[in-house]
Amino acid sequence: MPLNHRQVEIFRAVMHCGQVTRAAQWLHTSQPTLSRELARLEQVLGYALFERTRGRLHPTHRALALMETVQASYTGLDRVAERARALAHDPHGRLQLACLPALAQSLLPQAVSPWVQGQADASLTVEPLESPVLEAALGAQRFDLGLGELVAPQGCQGEVLFNACEVCVLPLGHRLAGSRCIQPADLADERFVSLAAGDPYRIRIDQMFEQAGVRRQLQVEVGSAAAVCALVGAGAGVALVNPLTALTLRRTGSAGGLVLRPVTADIAFQVTLSWPLGRTVHPQRDALVRHLQQAAIDLHRELQGVLAA
Repeated sequence: MPLNHRQVEIFRAVMHCGQVTRAAQWLHTSQPTLSRELARLEQVLGYALFERTRGRLHPTHRALALMETVQASYTGLDRVAERARALAHDPHGRLQLACLPALAQSLLPQAVSPWVQGQADASLTVEPLESPVLEAALGAQRFDLGLGELVAPQGCQGEVLFNACEVCVLPLGHRLAGSRCIQPADLADERFVSLAAGDPYRIRIDQMFEQAGVRRQLQVEVGSAAAVCALVGAGAGVALVNPLTALTLRRTGSAGGLVLRPVTADIAFQVTLSWPLGRTVHPQRDALVRHLQQAAIDLHRELQGVLAA
């Protein structure tokens, strides 16, 4: 006989309560009925789930292992129930936005803050996703909005929000901090903090220096632009990173002292806003889009001012 939901529910109740009597009260049934159901479950499985000593139940190793899977299943069910209760108060649910992790720390906060302050019923869930998982999720219509660096995925419409180039980040007091623009040759023999091997920007940056015939001291590599900036600010070297992360960390001071300079060999960086075409338009979407557009304009203006200083 296959397992049924009632048997799994009884097993979970006994594991939680530790006693058949309490489990029966929890499930609003009688102790004899629950004991029979538990015995039938063990008969179906072909092994004992509990050791019975002086009227008390002690779960076996098999029961403990089974409980891990049962609990994981109920966790998913609890999330469904929580979602169902939330929809009773908010029929549209939260606005769902997916974005690259770097954008969740830079562009997004500058847009979400005024959006939340100006809209009492604002409700948003942000899920940071790396490419290509981000593009696949947007194409599958799982989110109301997406912020990435590539063109809009299939099944989505998009627009370019922000368009600039990678910038050179230097620690305060560096010999190149007063330069109007950094050339690849300026960074010859410099300690250089790199993005992780295989990162698309790491590949393009390495190609730029190879084509210029410039050698660097590649002593440190790390997986995110924010970590790169933190290392540069601490004096570990210099780097090329996306301008939004560099600008945000410079403003907050969380990466220490940072100097941003433009680079003569342009490495393009853009942010694309996408929205699925097959998903019902969330009533709060357009307002957030307007704030994202304005935030991109403000950040671009701020970046130009910093690079021209």
